[in-house]
Amino acid sequence: MEKVVLKASKRDVIGKQVKAMRRAGQLPAVMYGRHVENPISIVLDTRETTRALAKVSSSSLVMIELDGKEIPALIREKQRDFIKNRLLHIDFLVVSLTEKLTASVGIELTGVSLAVKDFNAVLVTGLDEIEVECLPTDLPEKIVVDIAALVKVGDSVHVGDLVLSDKVKVLSSPTEMIVIATAAK
Repeated sequence: MEKVVLKASKRDVIGKQVKAMRRAGQLPAVMYGRHVENPISIVLDTRETTRALAKVSSSSLVMIELDGKEIPALIREKQRDFIKNRLLHIDFLVVSLTEKLTASVGIELTGVSLAVKDFNAVLVTGLDEIEVECLPTDLPEKIVVDIAALVKVGDSVHVGDLVLSDKVKVLSSPTEMIVIATAAK
């Protein structure tokens, strides 16, 4: 995936004055983490940030360009106005590229299951994300699970069945079920 760089500047505006910033097309955000002594309030361009973050997941590494330095960070929370469908605020977790971190990575199901196609089975999903530990640069955006392995009713895919890079350690229990093909009533 391409490198996502967001240009930011520090902000002094807090509280209710932030509404005027949003009207001017600016997006308030905050950066915090183990290597940041105090949380840093920043401001981003709303249009540019919305466009850049549309193609990244919560486990994607983004670079924040602040005062001429690029700071690696993960998106921890996006606050949205659901009526107008726009971003209101973003929380970034600053990470070190040399230390391992624990993160949740989403699971995406792909393929066609023969159990569903031939036996009219119903797919029941158990997990939609799993916990992993790795360096931020090795963090997968998503984990793709092929459901073509579900050939007959009762077949399932568990966390232990996943094949991941040797740089990524799965912390979720290997017996946890991701998806199962069950008989329809």
